[in-house]
Parts: sequence; C-alpha cells; structure tokens
Amino acid sequence: MKIDRLELFHVAMPLLYPWRTAYGEDAAIHTVLCRMTSGSVDAWGESSPLAAPCYSPEWGGGVFATARDWLAPAIIGRDVASGEELQQLLGLYKGNSFAKAVLDTAWWSLQSKLTGTPLHQLLGATRSEVVVGADFGVMDSIDELLVAIRPAVDEGFPRVKLKFRPGWDIDMLRAVRREYPVQTFHIDCNSGYRLADADLFRAIDEFDLAMIEQPLPHDDVYQHAQLQAQIRTPVCLDESITNLRRAELAIELNSCRYVNIKPGRVGGLTTAVAIHNVCRDAGIPCWVGGMLESSTGSAHCIALAMLDNFTYPADIFPTSRFYARDLSDPPLELHRSPNGVPAARAFMQLPEPHAERLAELTLQRATIGNAST
Repeated sequence: MKIDRLELFHVAMPLLYPWRTAYGEDAAIHTVLCRMTSGSVDAWGESSPLAAPCYSPEWGGGVFATARDWLAPAIIGRDVASGEELQQLLGLYKGNSFAKAVLDTAWWSLQSKLTGTPLHQLLGATRSEVVVGADFGVMDSIDELLVAIRPAVDEGFPRVKLKFRPGWDIDMLRAVRREYPVQTFHIDCNSGYRLADADLFRAIDEFDLAMIEQPLPHDDVYQHAQLQAQIRTPVCLDESITNLRRAELAIELNSCRYVNIKPGRVGGLTTAVAIHNVCRDAGIPCWVGGMLESSTGSAHCIALAMLDNFTYPADIFPTSRFYARDLSDPPLELHRSPNGVPAARAFMQLPEPHAERLAELTLQRATIGNAST
C-alpha cells in the first residue's frame, strides 16, 4: 500500500481512579493515535506510553514528537508491502518502540481494511477469543484490596495479578493468599527491586504464585537469569523485552519462564509476532499485556493474543473497568468463554476513535502528507 497521509493525535484519557504501580501513579492515560490513509481508505493505530517516562524511557509527548518529526516523514509517500518492510524503514532510528508502534499498528489496521481480512486472521491466528485475567493496583489498604478481589474470584477470572512494590509486598501477599488459598495469583513488580532482594523472592516461593513479573530493572536480562536460578517461582519478563534481539538473549540466558508481550513496548504488531514465534520455538509460553489503551489499541492486543503460544490469560480489560466512556467505538466488553470464564472476542471490524471525544481529549495533533488526499 502507498502511505499518502498520516494524522497524529496525542490524547489524555481520564481514568475513573488512579492507577498505582511500583513506578508511580497515573490519573489519565496518555496515548498517541495515528490515522493512516492510502488512497480513499484510512485506519487507526494506537500506542500508549503513559504521561511520564517511568514505565519505559518513552512518554506521550515524546512519542508524539518522534513520530511527527522523524518516523512519519520516513514512510510518507512510500509503498510499504509488509510490516517487516515498514520496520526496516523505521530501523534507522534507534529504540523508540512506542513511537514505532503507533505507525506499525496503523499499517496493520489499514492492511486489514484494504484486504477485508480480520486483523487476528491477518496475523496468523486460528482462534477468535482469548481468556483474560483480572488486575489490581496498589490500594489505600490491604482490606480494601481483599474486598476488591472478591468479585473477580466470584466471576471466575482464571488468574489475578497484583501490583507489588516496597511497602506493598509480602504482608499484602500473605493476607491475600490467606483470604484466597486456591486462586491463581501472580505479582507484577514493575522493575521495583534489585538482585540484593533475592531473599524476599525466595520467601515468596511459599505462596505458590504463577509467576513474578519483571522483578528487576527494566533494561536487565542478565540478573534476572541469576534470580531465576535461585527461586522456584517462574520469572516473567515484561519491560526488559523491547525487541526481538532482547527476547533471544533472554532465552539464551534462561532469564525467564514466561514473556509478556505488549505491542507498544516492542515496536508494534510486526515485532510482537516475531517475539511470539521465537518464544514458541523455545518452549516459553507468552501472554499479552495492555497499557490501558482505548478500544482501538485494545483490539490490536486482542488480535495478537489469538496466536497459539499466548497460553496464559491476557491483560485485556473492559472499557468500564477504567473509563467512564471509551475514546473509541465500540467499547471493549468481555463475555463468557465456552468453559465459563471471562474472555475477549476478536473484533471483526476494528474500533475507531469517536470524533467528538477525540477532539475533546486531544492535547496536540499533526498532519503529515497531502491534506487533500
């Protein structure tokens, strides 16, 4: 397809309540959307790096500027035949995965629309739904958390993820396990600890967790291998896996037993599929994570999660969990899978931003290419 026009939008989507993790707190989710046009057809991509460079080195304003000033000019007017070709054109610019993901996800959405092929099928999936889990951030008290978890357990979510950080760690986990002795849990540390905390993670072995997600620094794979060798609980890498090469290195070092793949963090769907494939070949199961995107970005995550090696329940949430109303239509809703657990279905037609809501929430926008195209 020839890329004739790109429109970029830096948006702040207010949350119903703050989202607290080891790296801080967000009251609104900063995301960047792209409308990509080829001829008379357009489609949307999204990448949600958050407001500040705390989850990763990227942030909403920086992603918008990088996509506007460098990445979009590199592809405008080009005839791009594949996601791999798109990534090659963007490869001159080092890193900036979230910025690249804005354009990559837009390319895949546009290819889906141009070919009339649902996105999950275009990526190579043979199923059309994915089982999902429930997540809980840091709260004001452990008692509040215990009450919040109850509906997720009663509704049959197959696993529950708990944010875990200094001061909200083993005492919290002990209380949760005492209250819910058989529920599958895992913890997400968001890079909040160091290898010197290995004694803490050895103590966590007693709680029979499914995994410990990203316990050590965001750019590390070597010390994660050292930690994994010292504990029984599987380590899952998230922030550390930013590209295919990092995934291959983590596999070679035995740094983890699971990998969380987020399209934004790895540069888009093209790289996400490649990482899924190398993990599959190495026998490392994957799962899809989200960044609290609108339903536009969540639909990309859902399509990706249909691939065969995504076997652990995904981090995909209904719109109503975090937003009074979704930026995009239709909003994301869950349903019951045939075995009765919460699941998300693939979108046959991808959600797109609602024009009035987009205008209301946009902080800055730019157009690259012929405005009359």
